[in-house]
Amino acid sequence: MNFALLQRPLFYVAGHYVSFLGFVAFAVLFAIGLATAKTLQSGTVRRFLARFKLDANFIAIVTTILSVSALAFFTVTAINAAGIPLLWTAPVLGTTLSLVQIFLLIALLIGVFWFSSRTKRFLFNRFLVNSGLDRALQYAIAQIVSNLVLVVGIFIVLENTGIHLGALTVFAGAVGVGVGFGLQNIASNFISGLVILAERPITIGDRVEVAGLAGQVELIRARSTVIRTNDNIAMIVPNTKFIDSPVTNWTYGDPRVRFRVPVGVAYGSDVNKVREALIAAGKGHPHVLHDPAPSVFLKQFGDSAIEFELVVWSSEMSHRPSRFKSDLNFAIEEKFREAGIEIPFPQRDLHIRSGVLKTENTGGKL
Repeated sequence: MNFALLQRPLFYVAGHYVSFLGFVAFAVLFAIGLATAKTLQSGTVRRFLARFKLDANFIAIVTTILSVSALAFFTVTAINAAGIPLLWTAPVLGTTLSLVQIFLLIALLIGVFWFSSRTKRFLFNRFLVNSGLDRALQYAIAQIVSNLVLVVGIFIVLENTGIHLGALTVFAGAVGVGVGFGLQNIASNFISGLVILAERPITIGDRVEVAGLAGQVELIRARSTVIRTNDNIAMIVPNTKFIDSPVTNWTYGDPRVRFRVPVGVAYGSDVNKVREALIAAGKGHPHVLHDPAPSVFLKQFGDSAIEFELVVWSSEMSHRPSRFKSDLNFAIEEKFREAGIEIPFPQRDLHIRSGVLKTENTGGKL
């Protein structure tokens, strides 16, 4: 085989000739880069990183950055192999940073994100766990410290990789204008998230109702809060909703919640038996508190029924209010049936003051 023929210039790129061998080397290295990038984003790599108890979001960020970095590394190597010199220490076009500095910046930023995540985990699971503080307050402290570590770490990395923050003054001013217009909602939600963590109107595990949504607070993030409904649906609510909208927190300060169950009985029923049956139905539920004890109110004399209201307290069923009321209604119906108490249906009496009412036999036997 004539290797001299393979080394002949094939085409001209950026002031340099590329031979057939150089083109083959470029194609092989670029294909290796694509395969490596795809492997780094595979489930196998994610499961391997998960063994180190890393956060799922952090793993996703790391695998994505590593994948892009691997592709960039093999692409630059392929370009050099093709015969087009691209020095690792030479500044990249339009910047003062070289490829080595860019890769170093990426590695340091990954380290900052990892350290921020580990700081939050360490504070919440180890350092503050025996402090005597409320668990929700411990989470708020860990989240705020983690955010501070992340911001300070990014500034330190930028300074030590040659990107001086003083040179970003114009850029910061442009970003400020952008925040005032296009990024207004994002900035507002971020600040609202800090207010929620500091003031704690809601905490993880609370049962809340806001903006027509009801569920349990599962996660409080920088921009949004995750609420898990009783249908096991995760609803992402912007943090501003918890600041500028009325929020019903069923478990704020005291987990005990009072439930009211209305019920009507037929006229002529023994009201004392009705009260005893309702109290027995309330006491029979395992999640009803004995202190305060269940109580019964006679609300009013309605058109078709005597209307009562069973009042019970519970500290656990605030997360499943519909199920709790349904269980009580089943118990009430059973107690009424045992006591012979009738639950009426709407009825009207018709009085004919004058005239004649005609009747017609339709063929039935009288």
